[in-house]
Amino acid sequence: MVEDLTFVTGATGFIGSHVVRRLLQRGDRVRILARNTSRKSNIEGLGCEVVIGDLKNMMSLVRCVQGCSRVYHVAADFRLWARNPDEIYHSNVAGTRNLLSACCEAGVEKVVYTSTAGMIGRGNGDSPSDEETPVKLDDMIGHYQRSKFMAEQVAREFAASGLPLVIVNPTTPVGAGDIKPTPMGRMILDFIRGRMPAYVNTDMNIVCVDDVARGHLLAEEKGRPGERYILGGEDWSLVEILDTLARISGRLTPRVAIPRFVALLAAYLDDLVMGTVLGREPNIPLDAVRMAARPTYVSCEKAMRELGYRITPVAQGLREAVEYFLYEWQPDSAQDRISNLRANTV
Repeated sequence: MVEDLTFVTGATGFIGSHVVRRLLQRGDRVRILARNTSRKSNIEGLGCEVVIGDLKNMMSLVRCVQGCSRVYHVAADFRLWARNPDEIYHSNVAGTRNLLSACCEAGVEKVVYTSTAGMIGRGNGDSPSDEETPVKLDDMIGHYQRSKFMAEQVAREFAASGLPLVIVNPTTPVGAGDIKPTPMGRMILDFIRGRMPAYVNTDMNIVCVDDVARGHLLAEEKGRPGERYILGGEDWSLVEILDTLARISGRLTPRVAIPRFVALLAAYLDDLVMGTVLGREPNIPLDAVRMAARPTYVSCEKAMRELGYRITPVAQGLREAVEYFLYEWQPDSAQDRISNLRANTV
């Protein structure tokens, strides 16, 4: 029998923890999937039912979703380099198939699958991309994007077979709780530590992470099964992001702009030495540099029209990210520095 329970994967991570908080605010009883090795500080004290398991274990997932009327599959192996790339495909593709099969068996009433805006094709000229802009597997850069493309195709197959599933495609989230952190979070952290002497300019769509979480709930409540919805924010250049971070933190914006071909050459050399020869994660992920060379602006008009999705000014998310990293990484001096930050205006 299906009870009023909501199951969330990836709940200890950045987007997932914000989804959990939104669900709890709505009054849901929440069960989450976590690995033994997961850092759980993002969900400590929230009162969720924690189930230790793994997306690779089909039988454990069947037990996890029993009694759940809603499932949010937010988890993903988000690595731009891996010694064994098969691990990324096992988690993102096979893991998605395992979970959705378990949802079918358990009679789950609604599934929200978290994809990424990287699965959206590139628009022509100055027109932003949308959910209908065509894209194919060959357009994907690296194993992470390829695995997410394949996983989204799995989700679409299940939706076409009758599973009431909605896909959301967030852009680049910013805010508190970026626990690993993501590549954007790592850049913000490096900036406030004064460890970013130069940059490679690019353009991107960034969004407050709480908007992404709220968009997940709207997709569950109002989304049409089989459809996908871009959860975006504002189109910014990296220079604009850095200038805003400078106003928030009091740090100076780096003035050395590295040409993309130089960054690409450095990434290839780093990948060769660190990745191939030494078997260690490169300092300059090649896939990240290649992605930065292919910026895409997107439209979230469909989510606004059909779901009632709304956007918070991104500067607020950047400020929350700076405050989070100060608390998380520099706790001894964080309070005085945050008091000073809040005296500033963006």
